[in-house]
Amino acid sequence: MFGLEILAKILKILRSEDSPNQIAWGFALGMILGLTPFWTLHNLLIVIIIIIFNVNLGSAIFSFVIFSGLAYLFDPLFHSFGYYLLVDAHALHGLWSALYQFPIIALSRYNNTVVTGSFISSLILFVPVFLFAKYFVVYYRKHLDPIIQKSRIVKLFKASKFYKIYKKIETVRH
Repeated sequence: MFGLEILAKILKILRSEDSPNQIAWGFALGMILGLTPFWTLHNLLIVIIIIIFNVNLGSAIFSFVIFSGLAYLFDPLFHSFGYYLLVDAHALHGLWSALYQFPIIALSRYNNTVVTGSFISSLILFVPVFLFAKYFVVYYRKHLDPIIQKSRIVKLFKASKFYKIYKKIETVRH
């Protein structure tokens, strides 16, 4: 049942009135939150951006959950990449020293190899993830949603008493 609830929420996000850009922004920002350790300064800024700007919160939460699970698999790679950036890349030592002079930047935990590696990796992935999410929302709405809405399972579900009660509750809530 839990899997059906997740699928229903994903479909609700894809079928929402939000623009593909709003959904893609939420997905891409949620990806950064998910790939990086949560209690960092940059994640606080991303949460503020999600709250202030017109970003789809559901896609941000969904993306955060998905990428949080993937982050554990990629932490060794993030550590190696962060170690390279912080220690082995001698050309960047001056940058790290200069950043450390700013107290607020020092609080960002950038000197942690996993934080730096995952944050820089998520910044590199940001544009491709945003573009893919936007493309997928447009493709889903144009090609897949009509097929799903015509499927027997959806027709049976919409004919059920449960769906009628659900729709009544939805109209009362809005």
